[in-house]
Amino acid sequence: MDVIYGLIPGMVFLGLLAVGVLFWAARSGQFDDLEGDAQRILMDDDELPPADNSELNPVDSNADQHSNTPKKERGENDVREH
Repeated sequence: MDVIYGLIPGMVFLGLLAVGVLFWAARSGQFDDLEGDAQRILMDDDELPPADNSELNPVDSNADQHSNTPKKERGENDVREH
């Protein structure tokens, strides 16, 4: 029974210490990005070379830039995003 007089203050001290560490971690930003590490581990670090759009379809990539024909005459519609 004499042991309980030492265990109760010890457990109260450890509990307050745990609560203090929890508040310190929350204030210092330890819990700000919960998804970042999970996503970073899945991402591949290999970088792809930049795509050169002129090689894919040179007719479409330069058609709007050099054409003097209005869009309505070419059959294109004006699309406005809302």
